[in-house]
Amino acid sequence: MSPKRPYRRTVAAILVVATLVGFVSVFAVWTKRQLLETSTYTETSTKLLENDEIRTAVAGFVVDELYANVDVQANLEKRLPPEAKPLAGPAAGGLRQLADRAALTALERPAVQQAWEKANEKAHAALLNLIEGGGTVVGAQSGAVTLDLGSLVQQIGTQAGIDVAGKIPPSVGQLEVVRSDQISFVQDLVNLLRKLALILPLVALGLYGLAIYLAKDRRRETLRTVGFCFIGIGLAVVIGRGLAGNYVVGALTTTAASEPAASAAWDILTSLLQGIGIAMIGYGIVIVAGAWLAGPGAVAVSLRRGMTPGLRARRIAYAGLAVILLLVFWWAPTQGTERLGPSLILIGLAVAGLEALRLQALRDFPNETWQPGGVRAALAGAWESLTRRPAATPSPEASRLEELERLARLRDSGILDAEEVEGEKRRILTAA
Repeated sequence: MSPKRPYRRTVAAILVVATLVGFVSVFAVWTKRQLLETSTYTETSTKLLENDEIRTAVAGFVVDELYANVDVQANLEKRLPPEAKPLAGPAAGGLRQLADRAALTALERPAVQQAWEKANEKAHAALLNLIEGGGTVVGAQSGAVTLDLGSLVQQIGTQAGIDVAGKIPPSVGQLEVVRSDQISFVQDLVNLLRKLALILPLVALGLYGLAIYLAKDRRRETLRTVGFCFIGIGLAVVIGRGLAGNYVVGALTTTAASEPAASAAWDILTSLLQGIGIAMIGYGIVIVAGAWLAGPGAVAVSLRRGMTPGLRARRIAYAGLAVILLLVFWWAPTQGTERLGPSLILIGLAVAGLEALRLQALRDFPNETWQPGGVRAALAGAWESLTRRPAATPSPEASRLEELERLARLRDSGILDAEEVEGEKRRILTAA
């Protein structure tokens, strides 16, 4: 067995473990951001209400709460003259349709949507305060965390012409976020999520770095494999999100009418997860491209040769890198570029990649200097290498004929005598 084989097996095993850890870390980071960051939670809740299907479902819930706590028919009977009291029932049904339209109209208004956002922000802050500040015993005894929509119920009733004064109990419109008997479990889950979201990405990156270090003479190939691992993680997250969405929506909905709202809610709640998956694919493509640029291919060599004069001067190289990073942060293709931690990691990896490319270019072309039109020539050479057709492989007959002609020239020049020529001729003809 080759002495390099154990190293390659070790590197391969580390890459597999790092990829599995990286896959799990994506979900840990997504869960932490989605559930534990008030700004992200509130922004997501606002997007939920902006969706037509979800807004219709919320409006239906509000009107259901209104009619469940106010006897609209009895209310109308009191206000109608005796001869019109039989019309109270049909009128109550008509008011129900009016209330549905009033609820949808109200939920489209910016003021109501801001009230919804504030209610979600308050509920999330209460949840975090209960989990972090109360402690296990206090949290378990502090009651459930709820989203209070009672004021919205009263507003819809008033707009629909229903007398709700003093008839809506405080418990109406309360959406339970966490029950009191779940507080201890949620506290443990939050602590675990925070640790995993911090530790798992660092472990994955550390394992990838260890694999590249142990690869020694195959570090470029290992780096390219790391890029493909990133792409694989991203694809698995994006595909897994779609498959899990079909299962979750099917499991949580009991009627076909509720499926559109549940599907829309899943898409919005997991949009951050999809963004992380797409970012992983993008990072992987950049890593693979960098490994290819440092490789022995004709196109890569031509490009590297043209870049060497600029890479030789650090101020020029880092100025170019700064422009690229500024464009990336301005574009902000992923949410990671809008956060300090991931942005610092991205900058660090970009600097490491630039230094690795500089060392490779200067080692390959130590005497390459800046020439007028050098960049254009490098691009032209790369394009020529890319589009050049491979030379046709000569046929066996042509190869034998060329070898025999070479022997004749060697004989005529006196390098080989007649006996040596005959021996070589027999070898060529026998090999045929």
